[in-house]
Amino acid sequence: MEKFKVIIVEDVPLELKGTLGIISADIPEAEVLGTADCEPAYWRLLKQQLPDLVLLDLGLAGSTTVGVELCRQTKELYPQIKVLIFTGEILNEKLWVDVLDAGADGIILKTGELLTRHDVMAVMDGKQLVFNEPILRKIVERFKRSVGMQIYKQEALVDYEIDEYDERFLRHLALGYTKEQITQLRGMPFGVKSLEKRQNDLVNRLFNDTRGVNATRLVVKALELHILDIDNLTPDED
Repeated sequence: MEKFKVIIVEDVPLELKGTLGIISADIPEAEVLGTADCEPAYWRLLKQQLPDLVLLDLGLAGSTTVGVELCRQTKELYPQIKVLIFTGEILNEKLWVDVLDAGADGIILKTGELLTRHDVMAVMDGKQLVFNEPILRKIVERFKRSVGMQIYKQEALVDYEIDEYDERFLRHLALGYTKEQITQLRGMPFGVKSLEKRQNDLVNRLFNDTRGVNATRLVVKALELHILDIDNLTPDED
C-alpha cells in the first residue's frame, strides 16, 4: 500500500495518544501531518498541507455538531479527502446519520476492536460506508427487524385479504384523518358511506367479537397484526 497523509482531530489527550499509538504500530503507511484539538487548529493544518485522510472525532469541546460540520465542510471544499469518523459517541444514532449525510466515508466506534488497519485501508482503497463491528451489529439488527416486519405485513395482508384501499384507509385513520379527509385523497374512489361500509367489513375480518369496535380499536388491531407498521405511518402525497 502506498503511503498516505493523515490529520487527526481529537481533543482528549489520552485518546489522541492511543490513536497515534495504533497508527504507529499497525498502519506504517500513514504519515501524520498533524493533530488538531479544535476547529480553528484543524483549518490551519489544512491550509498548510492537504491530507489524504482525516481521522475525525465528533465530540470537540463538548459539542458533537462541530464534528459534523467539519465533516460537511471538508467534503464540500475538498471532496477528494477521505473522512473517517473515530468517535466515542457510541449511543447517539442520530449523530451517526447526520455525519453520514455530511459525507463521511465511514464510522468507527471507540468500542470493541477500535481502529484497525483493515478499516483504514478499506477507506483509502475507496470503499464507502466503512464501519467496525459494534456499529455493524446495530445495522444488522435493524435490517433483520425491518425484514421481519415486512414479512409479517405481507403475511397479514394475505391472511386478512387486505387490498391497497384497505391499507390506505387504515393508515390514514391511524394518522388521525377523518373519513371525509380520506375521501379527498388522490386515487381514493370512495365516499364517506363507502368507507363506513369498508370499515365494518374490516372489523368483521379482523375481530372475532365485533361488539363495540370503533375506528380506534380497528387501527390498534391493524398495528397488532402488522397490517400497519407503526414506524412507517406516512400519509399519501397530495
